[in-house]
Amino acid sequence: MEPIKDQDILDLFGQEKTKEQGFNLLVKKYKQEIYYSIRHLVFSHEDANDISQNVLIKIWKHLDQFRGDAGLKTWIKKICVNESLTFLERKKKMLNIIDEEGYNDYITKTVAEDRFLSSDKIQQLLEQAIQLLPEKQRAVFTLRYYDEMPYEEMTKIFGGSEGGLKASYHFAVQKVEEFLSKH
Repeated sequence: MEPIKDQDILDLFGQEKTKEQGFNLLVKKYKQEIYYSIRHLVFSHEDANDISQNVLIKIWKHLDQFRGDAGLKTWIKKICVNESLTFLERKKKMLNIIDEEGYNDYITKTVAEDRFLSSDKIQQLLEQAIQLLPEKQRAVFTLRYYDEMPYEEMTKIFGGSEGGLKASYHFAVQKVEEFLSKH
């Protein structure tokens, strides 16, 4: 079976009678990628599912405004990152977490209790280390580490320079390595 092309999705979505078909193809092609992009940022399976639904609703509402400045995949990743970061800020407020230490305690407890996470201890520690990174640094790290996204594409999500993103990734790697060596 031939892979689904982004242009085919956009062409179908652009016509009223095939709009739903185009969206269904988009979901088929990107659903798993959307979920894991979000999951790496928010950690919780349930939260990732909820945010994935919000992302798909945003895509449905705004895909006709897609200008093509970046690739469709990059545009979708930007929505995933923005929705995830917004969610994390709301969650911190809801849980009355006012500082990084409180958030670190919450994440440590959450990682230990997650039933969807591998029982492999190193995997748990890696997930904990990633979740302890500041939000933007976590987003840069996960896009680079898991998705192998080029820095050039990341500039279309975060703005700024490739050099700044490389530095952010480098510092994230250092923090993850430091955390893993201590634990």
